[in-house]
Amino acid sequence: MNRISPNTDIVRVDVLSAVTGVAHGFFTRNGGVSVGSYKSNNCALGSDDDRESVARNRETSAQRLGAQELVTLKQRHTADVVQVEAPWPWSDPPAADALVTTRRGVALGILTADCAPVLLADGTAGVIGAAHAGWRGALGGVIANTVAAMAKLGATPAGIVAAVGPCIGQASYEIGPEFKARFTARDPKYQRYFTPVKDSGHAHFDLAAFAVDALRAAGVGTVIAQGSDTCATESLFFSYRRSVLRREPDYGRQLSAIILARGPGS
Repeated sequence: MNRISPNTDIVRVDVLSAVTGVAHGFFTRNGGVSVGSYKSNNCALGSDDDRESVARNRETSAQRLGAQELVTLKQRHTADVVQVEAPWPWSDPPAADALVTTRRGVALGILTADCAPVLLADGTAGVIGAAHAGWRGALGGVIANTVAAMAKLGATPAGIVAAVGPCIGQASYEIGPEFKARFTARDPKYQRYFTPVKDSGHAHFDLAAFAVDALRAAGVGTVIAQGSDTCATESLFFSYRRSVLRREPDYGRQLSAIILARGPGS
């Protein structure tokens, strides 16, 4: 991971930036108008933050990407994917954990606070996707389902460029034996994503590596993990786990978004 300034308000990865006709951003917690524990770019309408502040944060973030519309989801840690044919009201999103589209000018947004945001693009086919990959969704197949949904719209997996954004890092993600058992029961080879914590029966889980390998297993041609640890980097990111450890009543979420830019005359 390249060092990021504590005041950075948006993080981009080179492989996605190089895709013609696509804009993206992994927004940090900086650059918004929220206050208190939500300071400052909290984009989650599901939080207890002031809704006008959240709406302004979302609008500003969308404008940074040149988007006329931003669509997000009622995220439920599923493997469900929806195709975006037209924007929906922010107040009434569908329940799912990934989006795909060929529509230009509409930003696909994912909200996270430790889970992995995954942004995907096939610039040649003009297809983009965004996935919310917490451990449940990742284990359940949300990444493979997103790639498959993009393929139905004309994308070629080998032509897709994908980036796993800032998420909880392995050093911050200590889990118990029952968590690990869910993965190894599915595939004993998943043992490789866990590093034992000495003499405790616990382990550290590498969510980013799991997401990267899921993308590669789905045939995605170019895959990168951005590398920031949301839990360990309070100046840049909201974190669910950090809020739990501190017994805080609520927490903000950062936005990750991708858009197909409008062409001339469109």
